[in-house]
Amino acid sequence: MENTFLEKTFKLKENNTSVTTEILAGITTFMTMSYILAVNPLILGDAGMDMGGVFTATALASVIAILLMAFGANYPFALSAGMGLNAFFAYSVVLGGGHTWQFALTAVFLEGLIFLVMSLFKIREAIFNAIPMTLKKAVSVGIGLFIALIGFSNSKLIVAGEGTIVTLGNLKSPEVMVTLFGIVITGILLAMKFRGAILAGILGSTVLAIILGVTKLPTSIVSLPPSIAPVAMKLEFTNIFTFEMLVVVFTFLFVDIFDTIGTLIGVATKADMLDESGKLPRVGRALFADAVGTTVGALLGTSTVTTYVESASGVADGGRTGLTALSTGFFFFLSLFFFPIFAIVPASATAPALIIVGLFMMEPIKDIDFKDFTEAIPAFLTITMMPFAYSIAEGIVFGMVSYVLLKVLTGKAKDVSILMYILAVIFILKSILT
Repeated sequence: MENTFLEKTFKLKENNTSVTTEILAGITTFMTMSYILAVNPLILGDAGMDMGGVFTATALASVIAILLMAFGANYPFALSAGMGLNAFFAYSVVLGGGHTWQFALTAVFLEGLIFLVMSLFKIREAIFNAIPMTLKKAVSVGIGLFIALIGFSNSKLIVAGEGTIVTLGNLKSPEVMVTLFGIVITGILLAMKFRGAILAGILGSTVLAIILGVTKLPTSIVSLPPSIAPVAMKLEFTNIFTFEMLVVVFTFLFVDIFDTIGTLIGVATKADMLDESGKLPRVGRALFADAVGTTVGALLGTSTVTTYVESASGVADGGRTGLTALSTGFFFFLSLFFFPIFAIVPASATAPALIIVGLFMMEPIKDIDFKDFTEAIPAFLTITMMPFAYSIAEGIVFGMVSYVLLKVLTGKAKDVSILMYILAVIFILKSILT
């Protein structure tokens, strides 16, 4: 039926797809990224936030952003609270920086507002182009190591040592056994190209956790969504004009810009959606969906919302339009009523997901030129300082400042953009004045 609502809205024939293909692709995308509904409450819970409220806020923010992507941009891209960004929120800003989670939520809200302005004036791409590709790649790798470290720590596979900074945990402990089991199961399923391998790994680990007494069976399966009252509208505006807020907001901006644009380019390339000049039509609408998702998500009570690279799984299954995204959003909505199941998942069962996602983020390291030391040293500092200093922000600062200094002092000043000079000066002044 050519004139159906779905055909008119999503232009299915024009994109050589069908309703059935799009819906199945959306289910695949949901399966590969739904682990965030178990992982995000645990990570933000470490920052002191109510886990039930974060669960509901994450699902609602995902639905809102996905609806904008589906109907506004007509792309098969799904969005939710970003991995890496949630870790920065909890472990760098709150636990590492000594700020409240309300402070961090405010930074996310401000980031969202800035993104909205940037989307309207089309300047996100300009910022993207100003940062050297080496540092873009290094940030992804560094965050991958940072996330993996959190996973190892949550599982007690790595613990604080007496004579060393960290050491191997007790391999016989139930928590460690659950995590190791999850890594093996997830790895096998990934090798078999099983859709939803990460989610299946979490579920399998949770079953073992129940058997070993790490967690308990839920008293119910279906329930009304947990209230978002403990986390919604909890912004803290008393410190918005401080240097600390500036650095935190910039880091959220920096990571999210590269994460989102990189994901859009990667998934769009896989789906053959780029035009002859390598640009993505309607990219502004896609970026707008992520900006609104972040802004609304902060008000609801969750960390930065971003486009998920797992969208590539739905694209690989034939998804080509916003109907794929709409299908994914429908299942995020359904998940709101299954919190009792997500609530029993222990940290040791989500740790394998963090470790595997860390692995996924390592891929760009192969594109870094390690023969040019003015590129290699800043990249190395960016990558290593994130886990070693336990701060994504510090990794970015060390990488940017060292990049500018090495380029200038070796006669390659022309390789540095004006924005990079400005940022390096700001970071140096911060170190001197604080």
